[in-house]
Amino acid sequence: MIENARRWRILAGGFAAGMAGVLSVTGATAAADPLYPMPPQPGPVVAQGVPAVQPGATALMPGAAAAAQSQRQLALAPAAPPLHPAQAGPALQPLQVGPAGQPGQTAQVTGQPAQSVPGAGMLPVAAAAPEPVPATSQTLVDFLKEKGVKLEPQVARDFKALNIVLPMPPGWSHVPDPNVPDAFAVIADRAGVDPLYTSNAALVVYKLVGGDFDPKEAITHGFIDSQQLTAWRTTNASLADFGGMPSARIEGTYRENNMTLNTWRRHTIATAGPDKYLVTLAVTTSASEAVAAADDTDAITNGFRINPVGAPAAAPRAAPVAAPAPPR
Repeated sequence: MIENARRWRILAGGFAAGMAGVLSVTGATAAADPLYPMPPQPGPVVAQGVPAVQPGATALMPGAAAAAQSQRQLALAPAAPPLHPAQAGPALQPLQVGPAGQPGQTAQVTGQPAQSVPGAGMLPVAAAAPEPVPATSQTLVDFLKEKGVKLEPQVARDFKALNIVLPMPPGWSHVPDPNVPDAFAVIADRAGVDPLYTSNAALVVYKLVGGDFDPKEAITHGFIDSQQLTAWRTTNASLADFGGMPSARIEGTYRENNMTLNTWRRHTIATAGPDKYLVTLAVTTSASEAVAAADDTDAITNGFRINPVGAPAAAPRAAPVAAPAPPR
C-alpha cells in the first residue's frame, strides 16, 4: 500500500514536472516571437489650394502619394501674410462703372476718358493753337482804316519790297483793266470761249503805313468783302497761313450783270523789313467757262507766291523747274 502510494507520488511528480517543462518551452517560444508595432495612423495633410478629400471621393491613383508628399513639403514654407485691405492698391479695387449690372448684362463705362500721362523722359505735347474765327462784319480794308492805317497803292514798275510770282498760262496776257482800282497787275485769257466775260486774274498791292494793328486779327476780316457781293455763295474758305504769313482764302460764286461768276480770292499780309503790305489776288471766270478754264485758273492759284526780297522765290507749279542732269 505504501509502495503504491510512493509510485503514485512519483507518477504525479513526473507528470507535474512534465507539465512544467511543457509550459516552460511554450512560454519561451512565445517570448521569442517578434512583437510588431501597430502601424501609425496617418495624420491629415494640410496643403494650400488642395481641397480635402470628402468621404466617398475617388481614391488617389498610383503616384498620388508622391504628389501628396510634394504638397506636404510646399506647405512647410511660411505663407505670405494676406494683404491688408488698407494696403491694397487702386488696381485691386473694383472699378465703379455706374449702376450695378444685373447677371447676364454688360456694364457700361460712364467715367471720363483717361488722361494721357507722359512717361519718364517724355515731354508733354504742347496744346495746339486755337483756330482763328472769321469776323462777321467790317471788311479788311475798313478794319485797317479804323486802326489808323493808310493804304498806299503800289505799282509793279520798280517794286522791290517783295518777290511776287504770278504764273501766266498759255493764251493769257497782261491787259489794262480800268475795272480794277489800284491794279498792280491784271492778266486775262483773250482766247476764252465766253463772249460776254473774259477770265482774268487781278493783283493789288497796298503798303500799310502807320496805325497799330495785329495782322492775325486783321486777316479774320478777309472774307467779308467777298461775302458782300450780290447772291454770294461760299464753296471753300480757309484762314491758314500762306508761306508763313497771315492769309485769308475764299472761293464761291456771285451775280454780276445778269451773269453768274466763279471767283477765288486771297488776302495776305506780308512783311518786308519794318514794312507791311496787303497783297490781294482775285481769279474770276464765268460759271459757264469755269470747267474749261479750270486748268488755267488752277495753275495761277497753285503757282502764286509771295516772298520777301532776298528769300528764294518758289517755282510756280505751272512751270516746274527741270531736274539737273546727273554728273558724268
